[in-house]
Amino acid sequence: MVLGSGTEDIEVVDPSSGELLSVGPSASTADVDAAVAAATAAFPEWSGATPGERAAALNRLASILSDGAAELAEVETRQCGKPIKLTTEFDVPGVIDNAAFFSGAARNLEGRSTGEYTADHTSSIRREAIGVIGSIAAWNYPLQTAGWKIFPAIAAGNTIVIKPAEITPLTTYRLAEACSRAGIPDGVVNVVVGTGPTTGEALVTHPGVSMVSFTGSSAVGRRIMELASRDVKRTHMELGGKAPFVVFDDADLEAAVHGAVAGALINTGQDCTAATRAYVQRPLYEGFVAGVADLMTEVRLGPPMDSSTDIGPLISVAQQGRVAGFVDRARGEGIKVVVGGEIPGGSLAAGAYYLPTLLTGAHQESEVVREEIFGPVLVVLPFESDDEGLALANDTPYGLAASVWTRDVFRSLRATRELRAGCVWVNDHIPLASEMPHGGYKASGFGKDMSQYSLDEYTQVKHVMFDRTGVAQKDWHRTVFGQRA
Repeated sequence: MVLGSGTEDIEVVDPSSGELLSVGPSASTADVDAAVAAATAAFPEWSGATPGERAAALNRLASILSDGAAELAEVETRQCGKPIKLTTEFDVPGVIDNAAFFSGAARNLEGRSTGEYTADHTSSIRREAIGVIGSIAAWNYPLQTAGWKIFPAIAAGNTIVIKPAEITPLTTYRLAEACSRAGIPDGVVNVVVGTGPTTGEALVTHPGVSMVSFTGSSAVGRRIMELASRDVKRTHMELGGKAPFVVFDDADLEAAVHGAVAGALINTGQDCTAATRAYVQRPLYEGFVAGVADLMTEVRLGPPMDSSTDIGPLISVAQQGRVAGFVDRARGEGIKVVVGGEIPGGSLAAGAYYLPTLLTGAHQESEVVREEIFGPVLVVLPFESDDEGLALANDTPYGLAASVWTRDVFRSLRATRELRAGCVWVNDHIPLASEMPHGGYKASGFGKDMSQYSLDEYTQVKHVMFDRTGVAQKDWHRTVFGQRA
């Protein structure tokens, strides 16, 4: 871990109360240099370790994280404003499971089997670590996205310098400390904390970084790709989303209503896979809107450390203002705010809270339908035919996730085939598994997190060819250059 020596202070604030949790100097360019140097120095030993040795370290890491699960959950809750039941039941168990998964995956790095593909040669494939990975994680799931980047990278033999979001670095620090306690050598996992334009860009453009992995907005992703292209660095991008939630007229209405509220409000809507655009076939439209409105009013908005709280505040007062701006402009456009659409007062006034919000009467080109709001806002639109519903769902620059709700297997097969998204749920929305890949299409990025597929992102393939006869080179030389050779 590299402590900051920059002149700018980084403050971590509890968004539920405005309480200052931590303050410290940001990482300077010199700090980034030091972190990359440490990762570079550690690479030969770590990449040369056996898969079993790396697997054992990751297994110890999973155990250490499990022992400290309660503290991790509390710290994640306080820095993010997530309900404690979400961090306790979802975020922390998810990162522990992911570490355990990659302890096994580290021993399963394979290439194509050795074989003869020409008359006189034997070929084999080596799958090798890339080098130093520069990673930038997001603020909405800081612990999980840090794990998604660190675990596959080091399982494959790389070393890593990770920059968490400057407003939520605390659990990433603890994750790095746990890596050290697990016996992962110094320099394999390095943390630098600072802003994107300074620390982030210094990391992306550093000549010692061989690959850049980023989770965040599509706009910032484009900037990072531009910077990384100068050195032809490999990039891995998990970017924004605007997930459609498609309800056909044969769906279980009650299940769809519950799925929509859970899918839209998870993490206070600050989730790239959150259900944001519900398209409901006309026969179920009125019942769906009424059901969602009723259920949203039952959602408990409150202090994150209260175990009865369903959703907490947004990440910051700035994000609260951004979400309110979207809803206010929609209201001015004539879109109906069925429930919510307000900043609550009273005991919640000091935090960055926003009421769960349901909008109807929008059209496909409305800002709230096109743009990523990243807040507890669901827009519902009707559709007539299956063709129209799928076309509307695909009418977006994003493609991270989608869900379809139907009891007809043929409808589900068609929808999962035609929807242009990296993950499509059927009769559910949000669940993820360490064994399954996560990543997007289109402006939602490329490459996969989690699963065995993510190891493809963090390795490079080398073809090795052997002359198995001892005379193939001479024969080839004669063929190309004639008998004089």
